[in-house]
Amino acid sequence: MSRIGKRELVIPQGVTVTIDNNTITVKGPKGELSYTFSNLINVKEVEGKIIVERPNDQKTVKQLHGTTNALINNMMEGVSKGFEKGLEIVGVGYRFQVQGNKINVGAGFSHPVVVDVPAGLTVEQVNTTEITIKGIDKQKVAQFAAEIRSIREPEPYKGKGIRYKDEHVRRKEGKKAAK
Repeated sequence: MSRIGKRELVIPQGVTVTIDNNTITVKGPKGELSYTFSNLINVKEVEGKIIVERPNDQKTVKQLHGTTNALINNMMEGVSKGFEKGLEIVGVGYRFQVQGNKINVGAGFSHPVVVDVPAGLTVEQVNTTEITIKGIDKQKVAQFAAEIRSIREPEPYKGKGIRYKDEHVRRKEGKKAAK
């Protein structure tokens, strides 16, 4: 039984939702998002709430039930509040430089790594070792943050690399001196 699929989604203030066949469009102060859901799922708007229902208890329908509910919730949150993901870089000489819609990542390679910022996302530089990725689409924000992190993932011995702001890197002890 899907608890996430059964929850009723309250439409936030200033957000309009339109459902047309299998497409839901959410407009808010930060932008507009649309999603085409499966025809196995029923989505309806009742008294300022979005209700996602499933016609039967087949496994694939149950999976789509919770997923559709979560995606619609993320869309409404994105167009009203937005999403952000913080990244920090740790290491001597490691740094971020944001120049327009490009990020120059100095991560200990012999060359700088230049990454283009996708459309719909903004990147703010907090300082030379921290950036914040902002956007209305949760999946795009997290995917771009993961791509930047994959340039130099944090290593467990010294902790050098690119990590999420709230990420804890588990450290290893390393070699012991022979006695």
